[in-house]
Amino acid sequence: MGHRRAIHGALRLVPLSTIGFAEQEPSDTVPAVPNHAPVDRRIWLNGQFVPWHEATVHVLSHSLQRGSLVFDYTGVHQTVRGPGIFRLDVHVARLLHSCQLMGLPLAYGQAEIEAAIIETVRANPGSRAVKASAFYASVEVDVVPLDRRVSLAIAAYDPQADILAHLPGPPRARPRTVRLWLEKKTHQRREDIVSPQAKVSANYASGMMAKSLALKAGFDEVLFVNEDDQLAEGPTTNLFVVDATGRVRTPPEQRVLRGVTRLSVIELAHSDGIAVDEADIAPHELTTAREVFLTGTTAGVLPVESVDGRPVGETCPGPVATRLGDRLRLTLTGEAPGFEHWLTYVQPQ
Repeated sequence: MGHRRAIHGALRLVPLSTIGFAEQEPSDTVPAVPNHAPVDRRIWLNGQFVPWHEATVHVLSHSLQRGSLVFDYTGVHQTVRGPGIFRLDVHVARLLHSCQLMGLPLAYGQAEIEAAIIETVRANPGSRAVKASAFYASVEVDVVPLDRRVSLAIAAYDPQADILAHLPGPPRARPRTVRLWLEKKTHQRREDIVSPQAKVSANYASGMMAKSLALKAGFDEVLFVNEDDQLAEGPTTNLFVVDATGRVRTPPEQRVLRGVTRLSVIELAHSDGIAVDEADIAPHELTTAREVFLTGTTAGVLPVESVDGRPVGETCPGPVATRLGDRLRLTLTGEAPGFEHWLTYVQPQ
């Protein structure tokens, strides 16, 4: 054991013997800290690489205690030209916009963050995802931090091999189609509390609670309504509905997180001659929909087979979800003509 003394953006272990505390036996009421998984990766932290297990913050840091951490997440995909980062510029722009909405004075700009992400992916071969996090590392006592320095951490890793494989319990299989639960009580991302466009950790607490209950009830995913009781989004996904007339609709971007996969699917649909309308969708329209599908960085295009136990449409996946899912997969591997610029390749050509 050791006493953790915080430095900006990282931690340094100080032996207990040097500060006059005796090491204590573990208490029955405090779970033992599990051994670190053997993850051999490096995290970019404020301009320097540190080992995976040293990229930590104090338990009393503002980012942890107040939920003020802002982040963005995208995929790293294998292509014939090597690893490619999906829509890097759009993701970094969204990170900066989230920082602006939450009042985090991040010192890095668009070009600097993009370069740092590319450098981090190069330094971590075999990565499948990259996450950039902006946060207050300082220990604070108030909701407004006195130390306004914002740390930036960038992690490039394989979610399955580096994280999921080391977690306790059986792995949760990712379904190809989902059974959706419509949450009727909890409203997601209310504009009058925190902007729906802010990708900040505090915005995910309601999603954690609602999805946990949905999983226990035998569902795969949860869908929220907004404060006007119109359909909104999932905890980490956006919603698309093919209505009874064949029209494809998605909730207006002003009322949901502006998902990059959502934006990409809309653009791919338009290129294929499929019109997508951004319009309010009432919950009862799910009962007559031809198709319902979700989109997200991890989900891709994810067809919904049922809502509250009621089947959606005649077949699942439906033709629209299948078509757009195929187009997206080709785009992620650099094989979709006209959309190669969506990938930023990390290996010099």
